[in-house]
Amino acid sequence: MKKFKNMKYTNIESELPRLQSVLKNAIQKDVLDIKTLDDNSDKFRLECQNCPMLKNAQYVVYSPHMQKQFQEYEHYVFLDKLGNTLCHKSGQDFHLYGMLKPCVNLEVFDIKDQKTYQNQII
Repeated sequence: MKKFKNMKYTNIESELPRLQSVLKNAIQKDVLDIKTLDDNSDKFRLECQNCPMLKNAQYVVYSPHMQKQFQEYEHYVFLDKLGNTLCHKSGQDFHLYGMLKPCVNLEVFDIKDQKTYQNQII
């Protein structure tokens, strides 16, 4: 019998084909989280002036478990629309509050689909 693995998003590989395996696995196991950057946010536009590489960023990967008081130790990974890593920022220099929104293109795994998923595991 095939063993069920933790899986958060069913389509992460097709939506982000260039995402590094270590990031993908950490996201799928809820160690890290991924959000879409709100490019309409004034805060995001201001950050893009300070770091032009962010203009092509569509996603950010971060730890959802980091307490706000320890945010300066956080590490953010910014990704383009295919999952390529564009840049890294530390929480000491960068704050995400006010510029994130959910990833509506990523489909959350439904436990009802577990049997289908198990049959696809090699």
